[in-house]
Amino acid sequence: MSANVAEITTAEWDKKVLESKGLVMVDFWAPWCGPCRMVAPVVDELAEEYKGRVSFMKLNTDDNQEIAVRYQVMGIPTLIFFKDGKIVSKLVGAQSKKTFKDKIEEILAA
Repeated sequence: MSANVAEITTAEWDKKVLESKGLVMVDFWAPWCGPCRMVAPVVDELAEEYKGRVSFMKLNTDDNQEIAVRYQVMGIPTLIFFKDGKIVSKLVGAQSKKTFKDKIEEILAA
């Protein structure tokens, strides 16, 4: 995981996601999930490219089940985009870097 992607927990959720201004992308993942491991380097690259414009977080669904249930995360990886604390988009499953970039650009332009 890159220095630009923060690992968060249930205890930090409200402060780091819901109370954040701007765009936050949360990667819901688990260590045993193969597609999650495929997405991780892409998220790291995006975090570097969008440094200062988008906050990138990872939430381990095994360790933080309450949050995963609250946001109805049924499959992982799930990436949920929050803008000023509100959900603006959700992508489920491993996606291409282009798909993630297109979604980020769309939200930033809105």
